[in-house]
Amino acid sequence: MSAISTGTRDVALSEVTSSGGRTRAGISCKGRMQNYFNYFTEIEERFQQRRGSLLMLSTLDWALIETWREAGVPLDAVLRGIDGAFDKHDAKALRARGRARKVNGLAWCAQSVMESVEQAMEASVGAAVNAELVESGFETERVSLYLEDNALKIEAAALESPAHEVAMAVAARLRELAAGLRVEPVRSLEELDRTLSVLEEKLFAALLTAAPEQELVALREQAARELAPYRGKMQSVQIKQVQQQFLQKRMLESRKLPRLSLFYMGHG
Repeated sequence: MSAISTGTRDVALSEVTSSGGRTRAGISCKGRMQNYFNYFTEIEERFQQRRGSLLMLSTLDWALIETWREAGVPLDAVLRGIDGAFDKHDAKALRARGRARKVNGLAWCAQSVMESVEQAMEASVGAAVNAELVESGFETERVSLYLEDNALKIEAAALESPAHEVAMAVAARLRELAAGLRVEPVRSLEELDRTLSVLEEKLFAALLTAAPEQELVALREQAARELAPYRGKMQSVQIKQVQQQFLQKRMLESRKLPRLSLFYMGHG
């Protein structure tokens, strides 16, 4: 189970669910999987709504959302954290008669999100919950086709060794998973998605090995520049996670390689 540091403890997915299928923070078992696939969209919409004007999220913002999702931070906790951050900002702006600076990045809400997670953990009891494939609306055939389509995209990418060999092995594994689904449908989306995350990590590690030094230095410098305004609002562990997600996202995009998580099936 992955986790994200809050400064005083780690947040794990199993720690914010209850054996009754519903957390005290108000997250239902069935709704949890729905939130899993709507995670990015709902966070983006809430941020834009509270900001009061359309602002497209940056690569850095998307990387931050991915760290929350992979750490199992509940969607409701993120939304409450965004609301809390803007409530404080709006109160400050009112006292300053509208002269407060505009919020220009989601990372500005990071500390408030972690505080919201702490509150949710204190009000919850721990037990893991599984959700069946049928509950999500992601039918077996759709998932199989998604895996096969990603295999084709990976095979079409022009990669240097050793990334090429790893990519071919990942593509073959995706085809194997797709074929297996048609024989015996998976009962847990989370179980399948964990496998896909492992495959993506293997692919990314190979890309890092094959990448030119100049490219990696430039990407890390870009991430550092974009994170600079928010360092005081984020834990050091969280900053490292966001930097890693930023690097991974940019490297995959530049090579026209797909993200493998089932989340991206709903946004393709």
